[in-house]
Amino acid sequence: MSTRARAPDGDLTSYARETFRHGELARDVLRKGRGPAVLILTELPGISPQVLGFADRVVALGCTAVLPDLFGEAGRDPDAGGFVARLAYGLGTALRVCIRREFTALALGKSAPVIDFLRALAAREHARCGGPGVGVVGMCFTGGFALAMATDARVLAPVLSQPSLPLPLGAARRRTIDCSAEDLARVRSRCAADGLTLLGLRFHDDPLVPAERFAFLREQLGDAFVAVELDQASGHPDDTMRRHHSVLTRALVDVPGEPTHAALTQVLALFQQKLLGPRAAARPEPEA
Repeated sequence: MSTRARAPDGDLTSYARETFRHGELARDVLRKGRGPAVLILTELPGISPQVLGFADRVVALGCTAVLPDLFGEAGRDPDAGGFVARLAYGLGTALRVCIRREFTALALGKSAPVIDFLRALAAREHARCGGPGVGVVGMCFTGGFALAMATDARVLAPVLSQPSLPLPLGAARRRTIDCSAEDLARVRSRCAADGLTLLGLRFHDDPLVPAERFAFLREQLGDAFVAVELDQASGHPDDTMRRHHSVLTRALVDVPGEPTHAALTQVLALFQQKLLGPRAAARPEPEA
């Protein structure tokens, strides 16, 4: 086992829980902090202690962390327990999510129906928290949601961390992302008119996030899409994934100077620049 620090765990009990409803969809939402809102959309299989640890860093930056509880069991460590328990939780959650109508795991050129719910949540949180706008981080299954949400002028700092949808089964699905052509065109217009920047994170050779997907985003968004692509050797050696995938959580080497730590710092710097401005440090360094 490596002695290098891993991503920190957060404490679920330190977050307030409430319910948000939009249309027919209602979900619990975890909240913590003060200042402009950052929506943190969890990776599969749910809001893990490491996702909460990332959210704590957003809070320490001077923002309000807002985590919609979309699937899984909030606070559960996906790596805890024996192999069978870990596999059952991970696969069971993934299978249930893939068949739910608010998500689109296989669809091409389509924004997930849950995006309307998330845009409404972003609007509510902006009105509640103030500031110039909101940030959004999508991870893994929700990675592309940050792109589709960026049609809303309130979204000033979108981050696509290892965007995994649609599942890359075939060439067409490798060269696209779960965002409709209409939404993508609106985001492209915002990039040209408003200077919107989107940050994308992935590991090379991640089978869930093929290189063709980031190439597609570069073609569509040009220099407005800032890609951070990491070598597999940069991930934490104790990561349970066979191929490193989760840049900000499981595969993070929480040591200044490490490539994954630099990627984390770049995400926090985007929030500082777009949401907090001159009242925050120019380049925040997360605590190890």
